[in-house]
Amino acid sequence: MNHTSEGALLTNIILDIFKLNGLLVQEGDKLVKELGLTSARWKVLGALSSSETFLTVSDIARKMGQSRQSVQRLANDLADEGLLVGLDNPNNKKAKLYSLTNDGSDAFTQAMKKQSLWVNDIARGMSETELHSASTLLRELTLKLE
Repeated sequence: MNHTSEGALLTNIILDIFKLNGLLVQEGDKLVKELGLTSARWKVLGALSSSETFLTVSDIARKMGQSRQSVQRLANDLADEGLLVGLDNPNNKKAKLYSLTNDGSDAFTQAMKKQSLWVNDIARGMSETELHSASTLLRELTLKLE
């Protein structure tokens, strides 16, 4: 192994992120279980909620950093449950445009209320400087990988 000191540190950060991701998914699943959601479904609702336009499955997948196939399964399930609606896309007959229904918007709002309490509790005792530094580093890593 010929890591530079920076490469070795970044490797440790990446391993920590992998572990953190797993823990966040577990906690997210617990947080929204009573709403009939999972972390993955919640992310789809969030991608649509934060968009000013309707999105295709490919658009949602890019925003989430997920595969199109996995997002298609989630979108189908959410549409079957009345949380999303698929609309005809005038630019592409094969790629529907998705939007939240009122129930989908309500579910996302309820999930975010739970998340707000949860994250505020976790953030207690962390400094804004530390959090800004961590956020900046994660954004830089994301940009390099995109």
